[in-house]
Amino acid sequence: MSNRYVLVQWNRHKKIYDIVTLAGMVLFLTVYVGAGMIRHQSPSEISPPILLMRGFGVLSIVMLHIILSIGPLARIDERFSPLLYNRRHLGVMFFFAAFLHGFLVVGFYGGFGSVNPLSAILNSSGGGVPYELLGFMALIIFFVMAATSHDFWLANLGHRFWKAMHMCVYAAYTLVVLHVAFGAMQDKQGAVTPALLALGVVWLGGLHITAGLKQRKADVAVAEADAGWIDVCEVSEIPTSRARVVRQAGHEAIAVVNNEGTITAMSNVCAHQGGPLGEGQVIDGCLTCPWHGYQYDPATGCSPPPYTERVRTYEIRVEGGRVLLNPEPRGG
Repeated sequence: MSNRYVLVQWNRHKKIYDIVTLAGMVLFLTVYVGAGMIRHQSPSEISPPILLMRGFGVLSIVMLHIILSIGPLARIDERFSPLLYNRRHLGVMFFFAAFLHGFLVVGFYGGFGSVNPLSAILNSSGGGVPYELLGFMALIIFFVMAATSHDFWLANLGHRFWKAMHMCVYAAYTLVVLHVAFGAMQDKQGAVTPALLALGVVWLGGLHITAGLKQRKADVAVAEADAGWIDVCEVSEIPTSRARVVRQAGHEAIAVVNNEGTITAMSNVCAHQGGPLGEGQVIDGCLTCPWHGYQYDPATGCSPPPYTERVRTYEIRVEGGRVLLNPEPRGG
């Protein structure tokens, strides 16, 4: 959490993370290219540039699956939440790996200038499908996401638009799957590549379905009370220093917080990236977003000074040990 823009938000933890990640990427490429050269003894079978090109492609797909797994894993088990802290850096490094793959593909098959790069992209096809174009379209989406992966754009675009724009990663993922299906899978005979790709799709689909079912089960089933108020739950059902999330048709999700016995309510949507505040916990008197550590006073919805972020708050009353909530925000 920062009250000013920094070009790259590095600290000791993130520097170590980036160094380890880069080392892992280099090791992956070294092993991939080395194994390929051992397998193909003769350079006439496959050249090192092609192995490197394919290595960057495989590395990109592996990293993309890791990135898309972090969100649902964190929702399934909060022990994965720390991974969200560095997801931006991982995403940017993934983009550069994908860019280098695309650069080598266009350069190698385009003769590094002997053929117009755009022509090389548009004229390639597998099974009648322009798979290079599909990959190029995905790369454009990844570029936009990497270029706007900064709090400056988040603040100026607004977290709702910014988040909606970054949800295009799933459209890009679909393009990548089609790119591989009509590209690499057409060149290679055998079941390994299709099986691994199918496994990745099933893995991500299963994670998102599991996370959605868990969230639905955890959401509080609310009932109408008097004068538009809703009956949330018993006070004892909200763990100390935690929150319960209330969702009702026509209203935004609301986090009902138990701060050392004091029950308050605020928007469940973090003002930073729209993270799920209700999945966080109260630390030093503030409800802390599990995504990036942004904090809010449960009573006022304001971040502690010098930070200026703020979320909506809601009226709460306790009657007979039950929590009643006014779903209309204060001042709204």
